[in-house]
Amino acid sequence: MGYQLPKDKADMIFHRLASEYDIWAPRCMKGEGTFSDIDVIRYGKVDSLDEIEWEKKSDYSFKEVLIPINETLFYFTEDQTTVPKEEPRDMLVFLRACDLNAVKRLDQIYLDNVFGDYYYDRRRKKVKFVLMGCQTTCASGFCVSMGTNRADNYDACLKLDGNYAYADVKDQDLLEKMCELIKDQAAADGAAEKQADVTPDFVTENIENVILPKNLSNDSFSKEIWKEYGGRCITCGRCNFACPTCTCFTMQDIFYQDNPKVGERRRIWASCQVDGYTDMAGGHGFRKDKADRMRFKVMHKIYDFQKRFGYTMCVGCGRCDDICPEYISYSNLVNRLANEESACES
Repeated sequence: MGYQLPKDKADMIFHRLASEYDIWAPRCMKGEGTFSDIDVIRYGKVDSLDEIEWEKKSDYSFKEVLIPINETLFYFTEDQTTVPKEEPRDMLVFLRACDLNAVKRLDQIYLDNVFGDYYYDRRRKKVKFVLMGCQTTCASGFCVSMGTNRADNYDACLKLDGNYAYADVKDQDLLEKMCELIKDQAAADGAAEKQADVTPDFVTENIENVILPKNLSNDSFSKEIWKEYGGRCITCGRCNFACPTCTCFTMQDIFYQDNPKVGERRRIWASCQVDGYTDMAGGHGFRKDKADRMRFKVMHKIYDFQKRFGYTMCVGCGRCDDICPEYISYSNLVNRLANEESACES
């Protein structure tokens, strides 16, 4: 059971929540796209419902909230290191079902893998997720095919319908805070709060459909399809940066000019598609060929990850298809791979 609130009252409550939480949500950022006359939808802090982009999918995912693009791991001097303080406030992150399913993938990699990641873990504990429903499918997404069009592991969900907002809260701490704010607002208005059944909107079909290959094997790594798609790739890495489940990073030591023995170590987003990512000391490098990098990215998401953890890494958000400057379609590649596997069987 949730609550029904007039939108203006809900916005007042939202504004009060923003005084206690850092609220992150997809926003339309005017003129901040590839060129000065192009807008981009990406995550930023908000303090009102009207700042949130409710209709369109964000061009970039929520993951920069959990995994900062540029994160200082520690500061160092000649004889000691200091870990930066954690974020001072808890965070609310608005996201859609495909991205909420992506959280499971990030948790698997950073928390439930061989070793847990300290920095991810402490930030993850301060985040609560608010589900935004999808009334209609986006043009490039294939979340239904991946089984990620639904999610019930949210801390709260919020939907707007005309002049009303509907909220359902599962997290106990957030529920107590919301109930307190709703009752205060109702008392100020001289009216009782109104309860209502709140059901998130989930899409049931996409324009784009993907069939996952069922019998991938080591032979799948040597197919000609990788050369075809690799030949079109310009190794810009944009697909990785837009993807909610890609987690590649590199390390960078920054030395201060006034004292070259003092500085900081940073973890910075990287891409398995760019030149030099797999280079090692001594000059050796893995996957120097673009076709090998394309093969690694795709097979890792639909084969290696599933073989290890039991489910695919890809959540079908379609952002990689949207952002590729060479119009390389990941979904088409996977479908072609599935067709080739089927043809081999027959």
